[in-house]
Amino acid sequence: MNYTIKIFAVLAMGLLLISCNSNNKSKKASLDKNVSKIEVFDFHSTHRCMTCNAIEANTKYTLQTFFASELKEDKITFKVINIDEKENEKIAEKFEASGTSLILNVIKNGKETQINLTSFAFMNGNDQAVFSKELKAKIDTELKML
Repeated sequence: MNYTIKIFAVLAMGLLLISCNSNNKSKKASLDKNVSKIEVFDFHSTHRCMTCNAIEANTKYTLQTFFASELKEDKITFKVINIDEKENEKIAEKFEASGTSLILNVIKNGKETQINLTSFAFMNGNDQAVFSKELKAKIDTELKML
């Protein structure tokens, strides 16, 4: 019986990771040359798991705790986007989000660079201390380069 539960748990986790689809690509595009900021996108589907909810909560916590002034100045923005809603189709397509995805869109002098943090987010999503520390370090690094 215990063996069956373990197999079921492994299969469930595999299915969860497949359904949440973690891409790991960087892309560049061009915008207004005067724009330099970081956009943080938390994409998700309508049906969310515990880890998906933790990723959103820990991202909010990190941004509000360590980057409150940057949020207020719009140097950093945070958007939570349900990819299942029709009005979000284009942005989900732009960032290739087909499930839960955490993306930093770094805009420096009008040029966009997408940093996909989805794998990081799933690996650390349920450990707020580790998640927050590492996300803060990633954002700090990008802010210094703006």
